[in-house]
Amino acid sequence: MEQNSLVKLLDFRQDQASRDFVPNPAVISSNLGNAIHLELHRQPEFETIEHQHIMHVIACGFGDRLVPGERFLDGKICAERREQGDIAIIPASIAHRCNWKVSAMFGILAVEPALLQQVGQGLVDSDRIELIPQFMNKQDQLIQGIFTTLKNELEFSKIAGSLLVDSLKTTLAIHLLREYCVTKPKLSSYESGLSDFKLKQITEYINQHLDRDLKVIELAAIAQMSPYHFIRSFKKTTNQTPHQYILQRRIETGKYLLQHTQLSTEEISASLGFCDRSHFAKYLKRFTGLTPKQFQAQAQ
Repeated sequence: MEQNSLVKLLDFRQDQASRDFVPNPAVISSNLGNAIHLELHRQPEFETIEHQHIMHVIACGFGDRLVPGERFLDGKICAERREQGDIAIIPASIAHRCNWKVSAMFGILAVEPALLQQVGQGLVDSDRIELIPQFMNKQDQLIQGIFTTLKNELEFSKIAGSLLVDSLKTTLAIHLLREYCVTKPKLSSYESGLSDFKLKQITEYINQHLDRDLKVIELAAIAQMSPYHFIRSFKKTTNQTPHQYILQRRIETGKYLLQHTQLSTEEISASLGFCDRSHFAKYLKRFTGLTPKQFQAQAQ
C-alpha cells in the first residue's frame, strides 16, 4: 500500500510513542523483547487523528461495561461494542482512526511483522502474510488471555519472564496466522510428537543451559522444526509446553541446590536464569508452597 505522506505514523518501537495520540500517558508501557510491545490505557473521552502503525496492532477492551465509539479502518467505518475481551486488529500500514465516547480502559499489543514471518517460516509464504483488519466487535479468548497474563506479570512482578514472553509471542503469532491471515498456513498434525532422539537432544540442551535466556526458536532449530511444529510436538510428547518444562527443570534443580550445596539463594537464582532471588523465590513458592528458607529448613 502506498503510504500517504499526510498520515501520521505511530511507531511503538519508540519510547512514549502513543503520547501524541491519546490524552493521558499509558498506565503500563513495556517493550517485551524485540518483537512485541504492551500498553495499558485508562483514557477519558477522546478521538485520534488518522494514522498508520509501523507494527501490527491488537487492541483489547478491559472495562466492565460497554464503551461506545467508532473506528475508521482501511476505508471502512464501524460502530464498535467494545465489551471486555473484544479485540480489534489494525494491520501495519493501514489507515486508522477511532473515537471513544466515554472514559475507557483498554490494552494495546503491537507485534513486529517480522515475528509473523519468522514463526510462519515453512507454513506460509512470507510475502503472503497479510492480516485481515478486525473491528472491536468480537471476543478472542486466547488473545485476551495473553493480554491478561502479560499485564499481570508487569503489574505484580514488575518483570515479564523472557521465557514466558517468548512462549506467548510465538503462540500469539501462530494464532494470528491461523485465524486472521488472508492466506491460511499449511499446518501439519505431527501427531507422533518428538522422536526419542530429538527429545533427548532438546532436554539435554535445556538442562545444560538453565542459566541462559532460552528461546523457543533456538530449541526449534535444534529439533530442525518450525517454532509452531516444535511447540505442538513438544507438548504432544511431554504434556507440557517448553516454557512449563524449562520452569519445572529450573525449580527442581533449585530444590536440589538448596538441599545439597552451600550456595546462597542469589547464586542459585543466577545459575538458573532467574532475574534475582525474589524471582526464584516466587516460583519456588508457587511449586512447593515454601520460601527458600522454609524449604531448606524442612529438608534438614
